[in-house]
Amino acid sequence: MSSYQETLDFLFSQLPMYQRVGSAAYKADLSNTEALMDLLGHPEKNLKFIHVAGTNGKGSVSHILASILQEAGFKTGLYTSPHLVDFRERIKINGKMIPKESVVDFVKDHSETISGLQASFFEWTFALALEYFRNQKVDVVVLETGMGGRLDSTNVVTPLLCLVTNISMDHAQFLGNTLEAIAGEKAGIIKEGVPVVLGNIQEELIPVFRKVADEKSAPLSFTQKGLDLYTCDLKGHFQDENQSQVLTALKYLSEFQLAEESVQNGIEQTALNTGLRGRFERLQEQPLVIADIAHNKGAVEVLVKEIQKFHRKVHCVWGVVNDKKIEDILQLLPEDWTFYYTQASIPRALDVTKLEAIGKDQSKPGSAHKEVSKAFENALQNSQKEDLILISGSAFVVADLLVYLEEKD
Repeated sequence: MSSYQETLDFLFSQLPMYQRVGSAAYKADLSNTEALMDLLGHPEKNLKFIHVAGTNGKGSVSHILASILQEAGFKTGLYTSPHLVDFRERIKINGKMIPKESVVDFVKDHSETISGLQASFFEWTFALALEYFRNQKVDVVVLETGMGGRLDSTNVVTPLLCLVTNISMDHAQFLGNTLEAIAGEKAGIIKEGVPVVLGNIQEELIPVFRKVADEKSAPLSFTQKGLDLYTCDLKGHFQDENQSQVLTALKYLSEFQLAEESVQNGIEQTALNTGLRGRFERLQEQPLVIADIAHNKGAVEVLVKEIQKFHRKVHCVWGVVNDKKIEDILQLLPEDWTFYYTQASIPRALDVTKLEAIGKDQSKPGSAHKEVSKAFENALQNSQKEDLILISGSAFVVADLLVYLEEKD
């Protein structure tokens, strides 16, 4: 594999990738990851980590933390998923993506061994990230779990601090059919003696975390209410909860001696510093175009409330993956919105004709478009400049739109 594109082709075609194909790529143990760490000389033992889990908000919390540490002068690694446009978004240092040549070299050096292990796409990517962070001698890594926590590949690390943002129904076929079961999986990142800060966790789920924290002698804290907040460049009032959790967590990061100026600048310039996209992102003003990766019940509930605050006519470009409880999520969308149903360009996307039929059954009829770009252009044609166009339902719908807009420019 001599070129970056050939390397990506190998990754996407040879290694099972959960985001694209779903359950076929899921590995319910850490044996492959542990074998990869052994192969690479255990980079997880040579790095400092902050570990972030949760159903919604973990990406934003991870990026806010990384931005603060970056502003304070620390060489900060950031590992997140999924990517939207470029695979390398998953692995960054101080907001800059891993170089293409580093990806190519890693695959060239280890492809036979990794293929022999039958490693998943996520396991492989995590191994690449840790080797890159170690080679670059980063001061700290902010590490976002992929799915769950207990059996997530990232759970081979012993961090300085754990954060769990919130709990909502998502990935039930892997994590459990109840909020208590999902909370138990997220609580699996708690380590012996390592502080954990909980975000907006339902009262009835707190005993799940308290039990694990007590067993591990891990100090348990809750996000403080009523904190003085900064103006974050990640938009949406739900970011206030994410910022509050980060500010609460900073007391456990005293070894970094973070000055207030670094905290303020890091929060106010999170998207600028880290390149985070797809979180209530404003892409155009007239009409107002907002893209958001909300894809489960908890996130969609919050998103709808935010959109309704604009008091505008809403044109909704909506697509989902095929392993969600679609009916439960669609019920949350207002009937007076105009719908443009679509599907992302991945095998896991729900066929748009099925989605359109479900919408019609719920008194939310709309047009069907096989491509996100065509759904968006149709929404644009039907919009007045004072209207609002929302693109959401799946990170992959947002990704397709961003790719289309980049190519269009």
